Amino acid sequence: MIIIGSDHGGYETKEFLKKQLEKNNHPYIDCGCDGSSVDYPDIAELVCRRVLKDPGSKGVLVCGTGVGISIAANKIKGIRAALCGDYYTAKYTRLHNDTNVICLSGRAIGCEAAWELLNVWLTTEFEGGRHTLRIDKITAIEEKEYTNE
Repeated sequence: MIIIGSDHGGYETKEFLKKQLEKNNHPYIDCGCDGSSVDYPDIAELVCRRVLKDPGSKGVLVCGTGVGISIAANKIKGIRAALCGDYYTAKYTRLHNDTNVICLSGRAIGCEAAWELLNVWLTTEFEGGRHTLRIDKITAIEEKEYTNE
């Protein structure tokens, strides 16, 4: 299952991506927005919590730049979100980093480019092997408590 959401800056791109997902028989759940002004951290949390509840699902987040929503998503334990603006990054964040959320810009790239990135991301499997150790290290960092000391 694909869990998708955007703020108002990514709304047009999100709606385009939903149509492409339908055409390509990818079931999805839309967590908002409806085009009205919303705060991207709220959408990031909705999508990411849903991704974590449904093992094997993947998340798609879109805001104006993709930056804010990716920062918010990565605050959630268990989420590995990557902002992607090119084909290579979209492919290798799945292949090597086993990302479970892709973040896209609604304003810096066009809708067609966003679909190209999402499509390669969805169709690329995690390579495993030596990369599994690195993912385990990322998970270990999440488990630590950090203070300003």
